[in-house]
Amino acid sequence: MKNILTKFIALSSIGMLMLSACKKNEPLVTSNGGKAGTLTASATTLPLDKTRLTDTTTVVEFNFTAANYGYSAAITNTLQIDLPSDNWKNPTSATLGAKVYSQGYSTADFNALLLKLGVPAGTATAIQVRIAHSISSSITPVYSNVVDMNVTAFNLTSYVYVPGAYEGWSNPGPAEDSLVSVTGNGIYVGIINFTAGNNQFLIVPVKNWNNKYATSQGAATGTSATYSVTYNGANNFYAPATPGYYLVTFNLNTSTLTIVPADFYSVIGDAAQGWSTDVPMKYVNDGNQNWVATLPLVSTGSFKVRQDDAWTWSWGLPKSGSAGFGAAGVLNDSSNNNISITTNGSYTVSFNQAATPFGTTPTVTANYTVTP
Repeated sequence: MKNILTKFIALSSIGMLMLSACKKNEPLVTSNGGKAGTLTASATTLPLDKTRLTDTTTVVEFNFTAANYGYSAAITNTLQIDLPSDNWKNPTSATLGAKVYSQGYSTADFNALLLKLGVPAGTATAIQVRIAHSISSSITPVYSNVVDMNVTAFNLTSYVYVPGAYEGWSNPGPAEDSLVSVTGNGIYVGIINFTAGNNQFLIVPVKNWNNKYATSQGAATGTSATYSVTYNGANNFYAPATPGYYLVTFNLNTSTLTIVPADFYSVIGDAAQGWSTDVPMKYVNDGNQNWVATLPLVSTGSFKVRQDDAWTWSWGLPKSGSAGFGAAGVLNDSSNNNISITTNGSYTVSFNQAATPFGTTPTVTANYTVTP
C-alpha cells in the first residue's frame, strides 16, 4: 500500500511540473477600461495660407492630458483626423512620441494631412480631431473628446517635364510637355501627342539634364505600356508605336509609369477646315482639364467640337429644353446647334473635358470659350 501511495504522489508531482512547464511566461496585459485624456486645439477655424508654405511657424497646436489606466502603463497616443461623414472609419493618423502631450503643425505639414484625408482645396470644410490611447493591440483603445474644426486647405500643384523625340529632345524647350500633380500627392498625369516614329521620351524633375527618371526595361510592345521607374536609369521610355494621344501617369509613390491611349478632341466645321477635316486640340497639362486650339475661323460657316475624330460624341450650342440651354459658355452633346462666328479672324477655342483613357464616356455638357 505504501508503495502504491508513493508512486501516486510521484506521478502527481510530475503532472504538476508538466502543467507548470506548459504555462506561458508572457505578461498578461489587463485594463480597467482606462480614462481618456482631454484634447484642446489652439485654433478651431483655420484657413491655411499658401504664401506661408515655407514658413515653419506653428499654425495649430493640439494639447491633451494623459490617459489614466490606474497604473503605470506604456500608452501609445495617436492623433486622428477625419471628416464627420466618415464616422472614424478611415481617419488620417499621426502617432506621437512616448509621453508627448502636445503636437504642433506648420502650414505645410497640416495642409499635407488635410490633403491626405481628402479635404477639398479652397473650400471651408468641417473636420474632427481626437486622440486614441492604446496600451495593447488586444485591448480596445480609449478616445479623448472630439474637437470640431473648420479648415481650408490648398493644393500643392507640382510638375515634372517630358522631353522626347515628339518635340525634338529640347530641354528646356517651348514644345516640351509636362505632367501635373494638382494636389502634390506624387502622382503626375497628362496627355501627350506622340507623332509617328517619335515615341521615345524621358521625365525630368526640373528643366535641365542634370537628373532624369528613366527605366532599366526595354521598349514595351502593345497598345499600352507599363514601366518600372529608375532614377537616372539607363533606358528611355517608349510610348506604343502607333502615333496618337496617350494618357501618361507617372507615380513617384510606386515608381511606375503607365501609358494608355487617350480620348482626344478636335474642332470641325466649315468655319474651320470643313466638315471632313478635324483640327486637333491640345490638352493643357495644368490640371484645369482644358483642350485648346488656335485657328482661323470664318463667319460664313460654323463648327462643333467632337471626340476621337468621330460623331459618337459632339458638342454644340444647347437647343431649347436640352441640358445647358441659356447658360453662357456651355455646350452639350445631346440636342444642339452649330457654333457660329460673326467675324473672320484667328480664334482660340477652349473646351473643358477631363483626361481619360480611350473610349470613356464624356460629360454631356462642357464649358467652352471662343476668343479672338
